[in-house]
Amino acid sequence: MKTHQISSKLLNFEDVERIIKEGYRLTLSEEATSKIIKCREYLDRKMAGSDDPIYGINTGFGALADVSISKGDLNQLQENLVMSHACGMGDEVPMEIAKLMLLLKAHALSYGHSGVQLSTVQRLIDMFNNDIIPVVYQQGSLGASGDLAPLAHMSLPLIGKGVVYYQGQKQASAGVLEKLGWEPIHLRSKEGLALLNGTQFMSAYGIYLCLRIFKLSRLADVIGALSLDAFDGRIEPFHDLIQQIRHHKGQIRTAGRIRHILDGSEMINRTKKHVQDPYSFRCIPQVHGASKDSIAYVSYVFRMEVNAVTDNPTIFPDEDLIISAGNFHGQPLALALDNLCIAMSELGSISERRTFQLLDGKRGLPHFLVANPGLNSGFMIPQYTAASIVNQNKILCTPASV
Repeated sequence: MKTHQISSKLLNFEDVERIIKEGYRLTLSEEATSKIIKCREYLDRKMAGSDDPIYGINTGFGALADVSISKGDLNQLQENLVMSHACGMGDEVPMEIAKLMLLLKAHALSYGHSGVQLSTVQRLIDMFNNDIIPVVYQQGSLGASGDLAPLAHMSLPLIGKGVVYYQGQKQASAGVLEKLGWEPIHLRSKEGLALLNGTQFMSAYGIYLCLRIFKLSRLADVIGALSLDAFDGRIEPFHDLIQQIRHHKGQIRTAGRIRHILDGSEMINRTKKHVQDPYSFRCIPQVHGASKDSIAYVSYVFRMEVNAVTDNPTIFPDEDLIISAGNFHGQPLALALDNLCIAMSELGSISERRTFQLLDGKRGLPHFLVANPGLNSGFMIPQYTAASIVNQNKILCTPASV
């Protein structure tokens, strides 16, 4: 069985794809184990020696932050937090994404700035390794306070609550724990907050999307190149000199890929009667390239986020500090995802315009790419469908982060 060790080594897209697709098991490195234990012991000492209010540890939450909680109720406070925040709605999150949330949460807690018990992180890992996938709902997260509701649903099985998928069946987590001989985790001070505060719901979606979009972007270039060849298009707009004087990396990469794909094509190199091609062919480097640059920006944002500590308050044992701040805020991800929507929509839009050109009876191609047009409609309606989807995409690109 292949194993991925959670450590201070940065988690990248290739790691995540391997872990999910190839069924890797997770383990904690000695370094991560030591950091988790050290932070928990520091927090216990701090709480034993002081009655100073620390947000979410010995106070209420949100609008109840000024309510003081007695030491005898600190553990119950954390369990109450998880249960009260598990109020998501809508469709269930795909299991692949819910499982990814477990990985990302365990990774974030491994840095030793969250004050959780080692057993809590280990239970997240055990759930991942045994394909115990919590039922999480798509609606409920504001993002401004992290992913409170989705992460609450993810965390319920730790305390023997909620519902999971196990061995292909949806069932109560309490029954699954009993089958496996696992005791529910008894959350201690700070732990519920550490589990719920964070961006692992947004991050899981972002990583999942990026892994698919990397492939879609490459396929868009292949499709664009083959369409250009079929349309008897000109290769000159893809000349490297044109790209170099505009400097954009995505544009340069796109033109280079198109040239590589069409290298050796007899059609692309034959003499052309037309002076230039429609924008949807001629401007492939500029449009595909701009989307590539957006994808690069988005992938950078998510690469940083999945290797970050995003709960609150944040604990720094070596500096003897517990700081209440705002690393849970999802604005960096929200802006990136809005940008990603637009970038992908544009790839679809220019593709639909090329489809229209290919069906319009130009450059020696039959109308709708079919014999006996009129008797046969060919690809007429698939292009209509594509145009409909393009319009729907534009609606879906309305920014959510405004």
